[in-house]
Amino acid sequence: MDFSQFDQRHYPTVGAREGYTEWAATYEDTVLDLMDKRLLSRLQSVSWAHASHTLDLACGTGRTGAWLRAAGVTQLDGIDLTEAMLERARAKNLYGSLRLGDVTATGLADATYDLATMSLADEHLADLAPLYREVARLLRPAGSFVLVGYHPYFLLKGIPTHFNRAGGEPLAIESHVHLLSDHVGAGLAAGLQLVEMVEGLVDDYWIAARPRWAERRGWPVSFALVWRKKERGL
Repeated sequence: MDFSQFDQRHYPTVGAREGYTEWAATYEDTVLDLMDKRLLSRLQSVSWAHASHTLDLACGTGRTGAWLRAAGVTQLDGIDLTEAMLERARAKNLYGSLRLGDVTATGLADATYDLATMSLADEHLADLAPLYREVARLLRPAGSFVLVGYHPYFLLKGIPTHFNRAGGEPLAIESHVHLLSDHVGAGLAAGLQLVEMVEGLVDDYWIAARPRWAERRGWPVSFALVWRKKERGL
């Protein structure tokens, strides 16, 4: 859905490449681990250390990559739309390879990965179907896809993905509202099976980090989905 019909902030808005190029310098100071890493740690259906080859889609500065390495992932590749983000990921020395590219058309070989992840990027895609088709192509049979997203509830409340520029003024990055049912439909259409879902709520930890969010206590702020590719013959 078009986010503009829900927009309550009316911030200046740019596309994902332009926005994340500017945000790269302060991204890790802005995004709290509560948003995504806490959800990753709650997942029960993924054996991180047993994934022999993992792809970090929309890898950004390598925040997720650092978590994956700590969880036991040994072979890790990354792809991102923004060179400024990739420069920061390279500096971490976490990835076997990093490439500039589109998560919906990576150019990588079929059936290469046991695990794919994508964190806090799906809202920038106008259509989810190409992403799920690409992931299904890249995964080996029985491979898993873990997607962590900014919850559509916040978007429906009119709060886009945004950050403050160097001068302090807010800048939004173009966002699209995807209901959780949109994810389910796109994943199933691509031949994947949904095996787990968790959601993160604004709680005491969030309010301690962002006291002004007290009025949002209980709002769902992020979600994680675990998908699995069918084994051959099933």
